[in-house]
Amino acid sequence: MATARPPGRGCGALPRWLLGAALLLGLRLCMELHRAGSGSPGRSDPPGPPRPHLLPAPGPPRGARRRQVTYVRSGRRALPRGGGSTTLEPSCCTPRELPRRKGPRWHIELQPWAGPAQSLDEEASRFLSYISTTQIACDRMGADSLATDSSPATRPWLVCLDDRFGLAHQIRSKRCRLYSLGLGNDDTHFEVSMAKDGCEVHRFDPSVKSAHVLESRRLWHHRLAIDWRDPHPAVAAQKLHSNTRKLGSILNEFGHHKIDILKADLESAEWKVLENLILEDVLEQIGQLIFEIHLHWPGFEVSGSESSVVRFWYSLLKELERKDFRLFHTYKDLSKPQLFLKKDIFNASSCYTLSWVNTRWK
Repeated sequence: MATARPPGRGCGALPRWLLGAALLLGLRLCMELHRAGSGSPGRSDPPGPPRPHLLPAPGPPRGARRRQVTYVRSGRRALPRGGGSTTLEPSCCTPRELPRRKGPRWHIELQPWAGPAQSLDEEASRFLSYISTTQIACDRMGADSLATDSSPATRPWLVCLDDRFGLAHQIRSKRCRLYSLGLGNDDTHFEVSMAKDGCEVHRFDPSVKSAHVLESRRLWHHRLAIDWRDPHPAVAAQKLHSNTRKLGSILNEFGHHKIDILKADLESAEWKVLENLILEDVLEQIGQLIFEIHLHWPGFEVSGSESSVVRFWYSLLKELERKDFRLFHTYKDLSKPQLFLKKDIFNASSCYTLSWVNTRWK
């Protein structure tokens, strides 16, 4: 005879009870894990409303150093305690944000060959004729700032002081800026004279003993060499103060938008530096160029056949013309060896000083 089972007690009731208990235990474990993950280990949040989740402020990459430029005398004054304001003196090189330039070009446009033979004679004849012929007349030229030179043909470093180009006005109003690029040249007569007459003068030379020296009120000496490339970041990171920069990088660091005069005597590095100024559109920030060029060898990192080297030189100078620079003075240095690419030919000197004015300068 079959016996009736009490209600609720059977083989089907036990699995449902276990399933419910497992579900409750799982929910509790999930809540505990979520609560433990929302805070720091071993620390519980105080009671109250939930705090917003904040991301840490971004910092510099590990191992990176912040490079600072330190000068002998700073033009900044600290603000007084408790607020208020004070007058800021103009400093040498206060960093400011400059407008972005267009992307750099990768190479200059080479001019057509001077003749069908593509020979050194053809190229040299065209080049030497070009650097010996002025393109614009300058009625007032001076080597000592506003003092007009009575014999400009015998002086290498000359600026154009015609009123139409604005340099004389800039000097008189004490708003002129001169950059002088050199490599161990001790003759600073031109720079000292321009500083005395009102120009803010920055002389860049890697042989300067201190990083930044203020010789007089308007004459700075910087232990920096102007190059056609910046140092590789991996190399620069190993040196706290790298002393090689492109001119465009210097302008950005110093916060200088314009240079009224750029004077350069770079001992055969001038060709690559000039190429860099052209490719990165730095020329637009320059009013007058005074470059000493050297012809006794191709120059640093300039290679190829002799005729192709001279064609490259000529193409660089034609790029200046395309940028509205005009040659107003040329000086042939007869005290230097009369060599052209290591040869005594073409009655050429190994050294010329050329002066251009930017006809669009404002």
